[in-house]
Amino acid sequence: MAQRGTKAESRKSKVLAVVNGKGGVGKTTTAINLAAMLSSKRRKVLLVDTDPQGSAAWWCERGKAMPFTVTSETDPRLLERLREVDGYDVVVVDSPPRLDSEGLQAVARASDYVVLPTPPAPLDMAALISTIRDVIAPTRVPYRVLLTRVDPRSLNEAMEALGTLGEAGVATFHAVVRAYKAHERSSLNGVAIDSYVGAGAKEAAGDYRRVVDEVLRDW
Repeated sequence: MAQRGTKAESRKSKVLAVVNGKGGVGKTTTAINLAAMLSSKRRKVLLVDTDPQGSAAWWCERGKAMPFTVTSETDPRLLERLREVDGYDVVVVDSPPRLDSEGLQAVARASDYVVLPTPPAPLDMAALISTIRDVIAPTRVPYRVLLTRVDPRSLNEAMEALGTLGEAGVATFHAVVRAYKAHERSSLNGVAIDSYVGAGAKEAAGDYRRVVDEVLRDW
């Protein structure tokens, strides 16, 4: 994996994968912002973009230097070895958006913790359940579902979705990520949401801070 950033020192990393077999669910947005927020918590973070489209790498290359190191890798044989990466506290992985991808399977097997972002819409939830059943459950890796792209004016839909998932025995984050234009604009500016200045940025950043707080409590 060709890394861009500071030279890594030898240390054991935790691998946090952002996974969903469906595209367009806020996966890259979640990976970028979790990496940035974890960096702000005094963690040394490596973000690995495993999506052949390279969305995370594109985002990071657009603007100012990110507070974490970025690399791209799509070879499943190398992704199986993510736990062998030294010199970082956390390796955040933006996984491929295809359920049948060898890369997605490799990332899931190599992870210590999985975040599954999904909007609360029925079709997105159905794809999420398939991802959990076919990819995550066989690995027995700890995971939580994160509701994304939640309409700030209609939080009831998100609460109902959380209730349905809870009844089905699916682990979820208490925090949800609301849909703000600030997310799209931060990507166009090449910055994480906590470094973006604009309408909705404070609220959007607050959502991801709450998610990171829950991740750290699980660890």
